[in-house]
Amino acid sequence: MKKLPIKTVVESLLTLQKTGESATLLGIGPMSKNCVQATLELSHEDDYPVMFIASRNQVDADELGGGYVNGWNQFTFAKAVEEVAEEIGYDNFYYLCRDHGGPWQRDKERNDHLPTDKAMALGQKSYIADIEAGFDLLMIDPTKDPFEVGKVIPLETVLERTVDLIAFCESERKSRNLPEIGYEVGTEETNGGLTSTETYESFILQLKEELEKRGLPMPTFIVGQTGTLTRKTEQVGTFNFKNAYDLAQMAKQYGVGLKEHNGDYLDDVTLLEHIPSEITATNVAPQYGTEETRAYLNLASVEARLAENERISEASNTREILLIHAIKSERWRKWMVGDQKELTVEQILESGDEQLQAEILDIAGHYTFNDEEVKVEIEKMYANLKTYNIDGQRYVIDHIKRPIRDYAECYNLKGVTTRIKAISK
Repeated sequence: MKKLPIKTVVESLLTLQKTGESATLLGIGPMSKNCVQATLELSHEDDYPVMFIASRNQVDADELGGGYVNGWNQFTFAKAVEEVAEEIGYDNFYYLCRDHGGPWQRDKERNDHLPTDKAMALGQKSYIADIEAGFDLLMIDPTKDPFEVGKVIPLETVLERTVDLIAFCESERKSRNLPEIGYEVGTEETNGGLTSTETYESFILQLKEELEKRGLPMPTFIVGQTGTLTRKTEQVGTFNFKNAYDLAQMAKQYGVGLKEHNGDYLDDVTLLEHIPSEITATNVAPQYGTEETRAYLNLASVEARLAENERISEASNTREILLIHAIKSERWRKWMVGDQKELTVEQILESGDEQLQAEILDIAGHYTFNDEEVKVEIEKMYANLKTYNIDGQRYVIDHIKRPIRDYAECYNLKGVTTRIKAISK
């Protein structure tokens, strides 16, 4: 089945909003190969397109440090998704998307306070690999700047860097004779709060003018903050229906979809509000990593019970090894709040604070799935459980499918590929 361009999908959804048959697309963080399989299985079963939104920390070129998810670079990531699709007989549309591409978007680049020209050059190298690997959508995000800590980056700076990076990507794409790709842009870092309609429209108008001057395409999505915010393993923001609707209408005037970030852990009421608010797409990522961690811990509890009853001779150390690696990863700092961010690894390991340790494991377990020691223990656990007809990996995949299914149901996604194909003919 020939895949429709991502821009066509979004334009079709904007048209469908007039008929009451619209949907909100899901951008899913590819937190593991299990997560990829869970996503594709549901997309296949319920007939809707999906976007895999990979950050530069998750998936990037080897020369730039690679990614923490399976050690994937852009090419091995694309190949892995393709292999899973073939294994399950997938027959729908999936889109490979760069989430938060651009300068200083790897933690190390920002922590090293790289100068602007160096950071821009590394961001460009990453985009070239995205383009060559066949990514369908690139997020152009120059809103992280280590020299503007605690300040909002001037809109003019964001605008200038955004247009320059789109021009660069278009030049690289055309020089390789590759098909058109979509772009996603935004006005500010997605750190909660609301995007004002005035700022949003001003950005769109200035962006449109600059892109037209240089013969460049309008983006497919423009990110707007709707009040959502993820911290720890919770949704701590407050979704604002009116603001979301106003931003969506403004974007639609220019043929662009409103994209929402920080969409993790939303309740059903908020999810159901997305259709009437006409949000075109939502990004969800850490929630799926947390759900996979919880699935492993459930299996470890079953394994421990079997060991207690002398049904297996030697249980794995899955929980203990996951915990130690999660703490040592220090990736939890991004999601913690207050003074907890400043704790040292030694303080946490030696504290004996089981609640804090469990919280860190819940937040940061997924950053360690590719660690060799972790993989060894998980395989040992799978083997122990298999003796008693428990398919551990199948359970993990099905566990991840639960929250994805909840969102898909509320977002009216079932059958949306058929609706899009009918309207795009």
